[in-house]
Amino acid sequence: MKLHRPVVSVYTVPTDAPEADGTLAWNSTTMVIAEVTTGDATGTGWTYGPAAVGDFLRDHLAPLVEGRSALDIPAAHDAMCRSVRNAGRPGIAACAISALDIALWDLKARLLELPLARLLGVCRERVPVYGSGGFTTYHDTHLAAQLNGWVHGQRIPRVKIKIGESWGRAVERDLARVHAARQVIGPEAELYVDANGAYTRKQAVRVGHALVEQGVGWYEEPVSSDDLTGLRLVRDALVCDVTAGEYGYDLPYFARMIGAGAVDCLQVDATHCGGITEFLRAAALAQSHGLEISSHCAPHAHAHAATSIPNFRHAEWFHDHVRIEDMFFTGALDPTGGSVHPVTGPGHGLTLRAEEVEEYLVAGPS
Repeated sequence: MKLHRPVVSVYTVPTDAPEADGTLAWNSTTMVIAEVTTGDATGTGWTYGPAAVGDFLRDHLAPLVEGRSALDIPAAHDAMCRSVRNAGRPGIAACAISALDIALWDLKARLLELPLARLLGVCRERVPVYGSGGFTTYHDTHLAAQLNGWVHGQRIPRVKIKIGESWGRAVERDLARVHAARQVIGPEAELYVDANGAYTRKQAVRVGHALVEQGVGWYEEPVSSDDLTGLRLVRDALVCDVTAGEYGYDLPYFARMIGAGAVDCLQVDATHCGGITEFLRAAALAQSHGLEISSHCAPHAHAHAATSIPNFRHAEWFHDHVRIEDMFFTGALDPTGGSVHPVTGPGHGLTLRAEEVEEYLVAGPS
Protein backbone atom coordinates (compact mmCIF):
# COMPACT_ATOMS: atom_id res chain seq x y z
CA MET A 1 0.00 0.00 0.00
CA LYS A 2 2.43 2.59 -1.25
CA LEU A 3 1.26 6.18 -1.64
CA HIS A 4 1.10 7.90 -5.00
CA ARG A 5 2.20 11.52 -5.23
CA PRO A 6 -0.52 13.73 -3.74
CA VAL A 7 -2.68 15.84 -6.03
CA VAL A 8 -3.18 19.48 -5.00
CA SER A 9 -6.01 21.86 -5.92
CA VAL A 10 -6.61 25.47 -4.88
CA TYR A 11 -10.04 27.10 -4.84
CA THR A 12 -11.13 30.65 -4.01
CA VAL A 13 -14.75 31.25 -3.01
CA PRO A 14 -16.26 34.75 -2.65
CA THR A 15 -18.04 35.45 0.63
CA ASP A 16 -21.81 35.83 0.56
CA ALA A 17 -21.48 39.33 2.10
CA PRO A 18 -18.62 41.65 3.12
CA GLU A 19 -16.90 40.28 6.22
CA ALA A 20 -14.55 41.66 8.87
CA ASP A 21 -13.52 41.13 12.45
CA GLY A 22 -11.64 43.41 14.82
CA THR A 23 -8.37 43.38 12.89
CA LEU A 24 -9.00 42.13 9.33
CA ALA A 25 -11.48 42.37 6.44
CA TRP A 26 -11.96 39.96 3.52
CA ASN A 27 -14.27 39.18 0.62
CA SER A 28 -13.16 35.64 -0.30
CA THR A 29 -11.79 32.47 1.26
CA THR A 30 -9.11 30.25 -0.29
CA MET A 31 -9.18 26.51 0.29
CA VAL A 32 -6.25 24.19 -0.51
CA ILE A 33 -7.17 20.53 -1.02
CA ALA A 34 -4.78 17.58 -0.97
CA GLU A 35 -5.80 14.19 -2.36
CA VAL A 36 -3.60 11.15 -1.76
CA THR A 37 -4.21 7.72 -3.24
CA THR A 38 -3.11 4.11 -3.04
CA GLY A 39 -4.78 1.49 -5.19
CA ASP A 40 -8.41 2.50 -5.67
CA ALA A 41 -8.68 4.45 -2.41
CA THR A 42 -8.34 8.23 -2.08
CA GLY A 43 -7.99 10.34 1.04
CA THR A 44 -8.89 14.02 1.07
CA GLY A 45 -7.57 16.76 3.32
CA TRP A 46 -7.74 20.54 3.25
CA THR A 47 -6.74 23.78 4.85
CA TYR A 48 -7.64 27.45 4.50
CA GLY A 49 -4.92 29.93 3.62
CA PRO A 50 -3.12 31.62 0.72
CA ALA A 51 -2.64 29.86 -2.62
CA ALA A 52 1.08 29.61 -1.76
CA VAL A 53 0.15 26.78 0.62
CA GLY A 54 -0.75 24.73 -2.45
CA ASP A 55 2.56 25.52 -4.13
CA PHE A 56 4.49 24.45 -1.04
CA LEU A 57 2.45 21.29 -0.65
CA ARG A 58 2.90 20.32 -4.30
CA ASP A 59 6.59 21.16 -4.65
CA HIS A 60 8.03 20.42 -1.22
CA LEU A 61 5.83 17.94 0.66
CA ALA A 62 4.31 15.75 -2.03
CA PRO A 63 7.62 14.14 -3.05
CA LEU A 64 8.31 13.26 0.60
CA VAL A 65 5.08 11.30 0.91
CA GLU A 66 5.21 9.49 -2.42
CA GLY A 67 6.16 5.84 -2.02
CA ARG A 68 5.58 5.66 1.74
CA SER A 69 3.24 3.21 3.42
CA ALA A 70 -0.31 4.47 3.62
CA LEU A 71 -0.60 3.00 7.12
CA ASP A 72 2.44 4.65 8.69
CA ILE A 73 1.15 8.18 9.21
CA PRO A 74 3.55 9.06 12.06
CA ALA A 75 6.52 8.42 9.77
CA ALA A 76 5.12 10.62 7.00
CA HIS A 77 4.18 13.35 9.47
CA ASP A 78 7.61 13.33 11.07
CA ALA A 79 9.32 13.49 7.67
CA MET A 80 7.23 16.50 6.66
CA CYS A 81 7.93 18.33 9.91
CA ARG A 82 11.67 17.68 9.74
CA SER A 83 11.82 18.84 6.13
CA VAL A 84 10.62 22.38 6.86
CA ARG A 85 13.44 23.28 9.26
CA ASN A 86 14.92 25.89 6.94
CA ALA A 87 11.63 27.00 5.41
CA GLY A 88 10.11 27.66 8.85
CA ARG A 89 7.13 25.71 10.12
CA PRO A 90 4.60 28.39 11.25
CA GLY A 91 2.22 29.61 8.56
CA ILE A 92 2.36 28.24 5.03
CA ALA A 93 4.39 25.11 5.79
CA ALA A 94 2.23 24.11 8.75
CA CYS A 95 -0.98 24.57 6.78
CA ALA A 96 0.41 22.40 3.97
CA ILE A 97 1.46 19.68 6.43
CA SER A 98 -2.01 19.86 7.98
CA ALA A 99 -3.90 19.34 4.72
CA LEU A 100 -1.77 16.35 3.77
CA ASP A 101 -1.95 14.79 7.24
CA ILE A 102 -5.76 15.03 7.23
CA ALA A 103 -5.78 13.34 3.80
CA LEU A 104 -3.55 10.53 5.11
CA TRP A 105 -5.87 9.84 8.05
CA ASP A 106 -8.89 9.83 5.75
CA LEU A 107 -7.12 7.41 3.40
CA LYS A 108 -6.06 5.03 6.18
CA ALA A 109 -9.60 4.82 7.53
CA ARG A 110 -10.97 4.16 4.05
CA LEU A 111 -8.42 1.40 3.46
CA LEU A 112 -9.53 -0.23 6.70
CA GLU A 113 -13.19 0.38 5.78
CA LEU A 114 -13.84 2.31 8.97
CA PRO A 115 -15.17 5.72 9.89
CA LEU A 116 -12.20 7.80 11.01
CA ALA A 117 -13.88 8.17 14.41
CA ARG A 118 -13.85 4.37 14.86
CA LEU A 119 -10.24 4.12 13.74
CA LEU A 120 -9.24 6.67 16.39
CA GLY A 121 -11.59 5.22 19.02
CA VAL A 122 -14.74 6.94 20.25
CA CYS A 123 -15.44 8.38 23.69
CA ARG A 124 -18.54 10.31 22.57
CA GLU A 125 -21.01 9.79 19.75
CA ARG A 126 -21.99 13.44 19.33
CA VAL A 127 -19.84 16.57 19.12
CA PRO A 128 -21.25 19.87 20.49
CA VAL A 129 -20.97 22.88 18.17
CA TYR A 130 -21.42 26.62 18.45
CA GLY A 131 -22.58 28.95 15.69
CA SER A 132 -19.84 31.41 14.70
CA GLY A 133 -20.00 34.49 12.51
CA GLY A 134 -21.56 37.81 13.48
CA PHE A 135 -18.99 39.80 11.53
CA THR A 136 -18.49 43.47 12.34
CA THR A 137 -19.62 44.37 8.80
CA TYR A 138 -23.08 42.89 9.36
CA HIS A 139 -25.91 45.35 9.83
CA ASP A 140 -28.29 44.67 12.70
CA THR A 141 -30.91 42.83 10.65
CA HIS A 142 -28.28 40.56 9.07
CA LEU A 143 -26.82 39.77 12.49
CA ALA A 144 -30.26 39.04 13.92
CA ALA A 145 -31.15 36.75 11.02
CA GLN A 146 -27.95 34.73 11.43
CA LEU A 147 -28.35 34.37 15.19
CA ASN A 148 -32.04 33.50 14.82
CA GLY A 149 -31.16 30.80 12.31
CA TRP A 150 -28.73 29.13 14.68
CA VAL A 151 -30.56 29.44 17.99
CA HIS A 152 -34.23 29.31 17.02
CA GLY A 153 -33.96 27.57 13.65
CA GLN A 154 -31.30 24.90 14.18
CA ARG A 155 -31.56 24.94 18.00
CA ILE A 156 -27.83 25.50 18.51
CA PRO A 157 -27.68 26.77 22.12
CA ARG A 158 -24.38 28.64 21.85
CA VAL A 159 -23.26 31.36 19.40
CA LYS A 160 -20.33 33.73 18.84
CA ILE A 161 -20.03 37.18 17.26
CA LYS A 162 -17.04 39.35 16.35
CA ILE A 163 -16.18 42.46 18.35
CA GLY A 164 -13.15 44.77 18.58
CA GLU A 165 -14.19 46.66 15.45
CA SER A 166 -11.50 48.91 13.92
CA TRP A 167 -8.75 47.67 16.24
CA GLY A 168 -10.78 48.41 19.34
CA ARG A 169 -11.76 51.94 18.35
CA ALA A 170 -15.52 51.29 18.27
CA VAL A 171 -16.21 49.92 21.74
CA GLU A 172 -19.62 51.56 22.00
CA ARG A 173 -20.77 49.76 18.85
CA ASP A 174 -19.15 46.52 20.06
CA LEU A 175 -21.22 46.59 23.23
CA ALA A 176 -24.38 47.63 21.40
CA ARG A 177 -24.01 44.62 19.09
CA VAL A 178 -23.46 42.31 22.06
CA HIS A 179 -26.62 43.68 23.68
CA ALA A 180 -28.55 43.22 20.42
CA ALA A 181 -27.27 39.65 20.13
CA ARG A 182 -28.45 38.85 23.64
CA GLN A 183 -31.90 40.24 22.84
CA VAL A 184 -32.14 38.00 19.77
CA ILE A 185 -30.94 34.74 21.31
CA GLY A 186 -32.71 35.17 24.64
CA PRO A 187 -31.45 34.55 28.18
CA GLU A 188 -30.82 30.81 27.94
CA ALA A 189 -28.45 30.51 24.96
CA GLU A 190 -24.72 30.92 25.58
CA LEU A 191 -23.19 34.07 24.08
CA TYR A 192 -19.53 34.18 23.03
CA VAL A 193 -17.42 37.00 21.56
CA ASP A 194 -14.16 37.12 19.61
CA ALA A 195 -12.06 40.31 19.59
CA ASN A 196 -9.31 38.86 17.36
CA GLY A 197 -6.66 40.59 19.45
CA ALA A 198 -8.02 44.08 18.84
CA TYR A 199 -7.91 45.51 22.37
CA THR A 200 -5.11 46.72 24.60
CA ARG A 201 -4.74 44.97 27.96
CA LYS A 202 -6.63 47.35 30.25
CA GLN A 203 -9.15 48.13 27.52
CA ALA A 204 -9.87 44.40 27.23
CA VAL A 205 -10.52 44.22 30.97
CA ARG A 206 -12.89 47.20 30.88
CA VAL A 207 -14.79 45.74 27.93
CA GLY A 208 -14.81 42.35 29.65
CA HIS A 209 -16.64 43.67 32.70
CA ALA A 210 -19.36 45.06 30.42
CA LEU A 211 -19.53 41.74 28.55
CA VAL A 212 -20.11 39.82 31.75
CA GLU A 213 -23.18 41.95 32.40
CA GLN A 214 -24.63 40.56 29.14
CA GLY A 215 -23.88 37.00 30.22
CA VAL A 216 -20.92 36.51 27.88
CA GLY A 217 -19.07 33.38 28.97
CA TRP A 218 -16.40 33.11 26.26
CA TYR A 219 -13.98 35.97 25.54
CA GLU A 220 -11.74 34.98 22.64
CA GLU A 221 -8.45 36.75 21.99
CA PRO A 222 -9.24 39.89 23.99
CA VAL A 223 -5.64 40.89 23.29
CA SER A 224 -3.16 39.50 20.78
CA SER A 225 -2.54 35.79 21.19
CA ASP A 226 1.17 36.66 21.09
CA ASP A 227 0.73 38.61 24.33
CA LEU A 228 0.63 35.73 26.80
CA THR A 229 1.15 38.07 29.75
CA GLY A 230 -1.78 40.18 28.60
CA LEU A 231 -4.03 37.15 28.17
CA ARG A 232 -3.17 36.04 31.69
CA LEU A 233 -3.87 39.53 33.04
CA VAL A 234 -7.31 39.59 31.39
CA ARG A 235 -8.03 36.01 32.47
CA ASP A 236 -7.23 36.79 36.09
CA ALA A 237 -9.43 39.90 36.06
CA LEU A 238 -12.63 38.34 34.68
CA VAL A 239 -15.02 35.51 35.48
CA CYS A 240 -15.71 34.63 31.84
CA ASP A 241 -13.44 32.15 30.06
CA VAL A 242 -10.53 33.69 28.16
CA THR A 243 -9.54 31.63 25.13
CA ALA A 244 -6.96 31.59 22.33
CA GLY A 245 -4.77 29.19 20.36
CA GLU A 246 -6.02 29.30 16.78
CA TYR A 247 -2.60 30.46 15.53
CA GLY A 248 -0.83 27.45 17.00
CA TYR A 249 1.27 25.92 14.23
CA ASP A 250 3.19 23.44 16.38
CA LEU A 251 3.10 21.74 19.76
CA PRO A 252 5.60 24.09 21.49
CA TYR A 253 3.22 27.01 20.79
CA PHE A 254 0.51 25.32 22.84
CA ALA A 255 2.99 24.39 25.56
CA ARG A 256 3.99 28.04 25.93
CA MET A 257 0.38 29.22 26.05
CA ILE A 258 -0.59 26.62 28.63
CA GLY A 259 2.55 27.23 30.68
CA ALA A 260 1.79 30.94 30.85
CA GLY A 261 -1.66 30.27 32.31
CA ALA A 262 -3.02 32.36 29.46
CA VAL A 263 -6.29 30.56 28.68
CA ASP A 264 -9.21 28.78 30.29
CA CYS A 265 -9.90 26.73 27.15
CA LEU A 266 -7.30 26.03 24.45
CA GLN A 267 -8.32 26.51 20.83
CA VAL A 268 -6.67 24.17 18.33
CA ASP A 269 -7.03 24.12 14.53
CA ALA A 270 -6.14 20.85 12.79
CA THR A 271 -5.84 22.70 9.47
CA HIS A 272 -3.08 24.88 10.97
CA CYS A 273 -1.29 22.90 13.67
CA GLY A 274 -0.19 19.86 11.68
CA GLY A 275 -3.35 17.93 10.96
CA ILE A 276 -5.11 15.25 12.97
CA THR A 277 -1.77 13.94 14.24
CA GLU A 278 -0.84 17.15 16.03
CA PHE A 279 -4.45 17.98 16.94
CA LEU A 280 -4.62 14.86 19.09
CA ARG A 281 -1.24 15.63 20.67
CA ALA A 282 -2.32 19.17 21.54
CA ALA A 283 -5.49 17.80 23.14
CA ALA A 284 -3.44 15.42 25.28
CA LEU A 285 -1.11 18.25 26.29
CA ALA A 286 -4.08 20.37 27.36
CA GLN A 287 -5.62 17.47 29.28
CA SER A 288 -2.40 16.97 31.21
CA HIS A 289 -2.85 20.54 32.52
CA GLY A 290 -6.55 20.21 33.32
CA LEU A 291 -7.73 22.17 30.27
CA GLU A 292 -10.41 21.49 27.68
CA ILE A 293 -9.90 22.22 24.00
CA SER A 294 -12.20 23.69 21.37
CA SER A 295 -11.61 23.26 17.65
CA HIS A 296 -11.17 26.38 15.53
CA CYS A 297 -13.00 26.74 12.19
CA ALA A 298 -13.06 23.97 9.50
CA PRO A 299 -15.68 21.96 11.42
CA HIS A 300 -15.69 18.91 9.16
CA ALA A 301 -11.91 18.55 9.49
CA HIS A 302 -12.30 18.16 13.26
CA ALA A 303 -15.55 16.29 13.78
CA HIS A 304 -14.30 12.70 13.70
CA ALA A 305 -11.18 13.40 15.78
CA ALA A 306 -13.28 15.28 18.34
CA THR A 307 -15.20 12.10 19.15
CA SER A 308 -12.01 10.55 20.52
CA ILE A 309 -10.95 13.43 22.81
CA PRO A 310 -12.18 13.26 26.44
CA ASN A 311 -11.42 16.94 27.13
CA PHE A 312 -13.13 18.30 24.01
CA ARG A 313 -15.59 21.14 24.71
CA HIS A 314 -17.05 22.06 21.32
CA ALA A 315 -16.40 22.70 17.63
CA GLU A 316 -16.71 26.07 15.94
CA TRP A 317 -19.48 25.98 13.33
CA PHE A 318 -17.88 28.85 11.40
CA HIS A 319 -20.12 30.44 8.78
CA ASP A 320 -17.56 30.78 5.96
CA HIS A 321 -16.18 27.27 6.26
CA VAL A 322 -19.55 25.60 6.82
CA ARG A 323 -20.79 27.26 3.66
CA ILE A 324 -17.75 26.13 1.65
CA GLU A 325 -17.67 22.60 3.04
CA ASP A 326 -21.38 22.18 2.29
CA MET A 327 -20.71 23.31 -1.29
CA PHE A 328 -17.57 21.24 -1.85
CA PHE A 329 -18.37 17.89 -0.20
CA THR A 330 -21.08 15.30 -0.08
CA GLY A 331 -21.66 13.98 3.42
CA ALA A 332 -21.70 17.35 5.23
CA LEU A 333 -22.98 17.16 8.80
CA ASP A 334 -26.20 18.57 10.28
CA PRO A 335 -25.80 20.63 13.50
CA THR A 336 -29.50 20.78 14.32
CA GLY A 337 -29.95 20.42 18.05
CA GLY A 338 -26.50 21.80 18.82
CA SER A 339 -24.29 18.84 17.93
CA VAL A 340 -23.15 16.69 15.01
CA HIS A 341 -22.94 12.91 14.75
CA PRO A 342 -19.83 12.13 12.70
CA VAL A 343 -19.47 8.43 13.45
CA THR A 344 -20.10 7.52 9.81
CA GLY A 345 -17.78 6.82 6.97
CA PRO A 346 -15.70 5.43 5.55
CA GLY A 347 -12.95 7.89 6.41
CA HIS A 348 -14.19 11.32 7.41
CA GLY A 349 -17.33 10.67 5.38
CA LEU A 350 -16.81 13.47 2.86
CA THR A 351 -16.37 13.22 -0.91
CA LEU A 352 -15.18 16.14 -3.04
CA ARG A 353 -17.64 17.42 -5.66
CA ALA A 354 -14.83 18.41 -8.05
CA GLU A 355 -16.98 19.02 -11.13
CA GLU A 356 -19.62 20.99 -9.26
CA VAL A 357 -17.10 23.46 -7.76
CA GLU A 358 -14.84 23.78 -10.79
CA GLU A 359 -15.78 27.46 -11.24
CA TYR A 360 -13.84 28.28 -8.05
CA LEU A 361 -10.66 26.45 -9.12
CA VAL A 362 -7.63 28.74 -9.36
CA ALA A 363 -4.80 26.17 -9.45
CA GLY A 364 -4.52 22.45 -10.16
CA PRO A 365 -5.28 19.69 -9.80
CA SER A 366 -1.65 18.77 -10.29
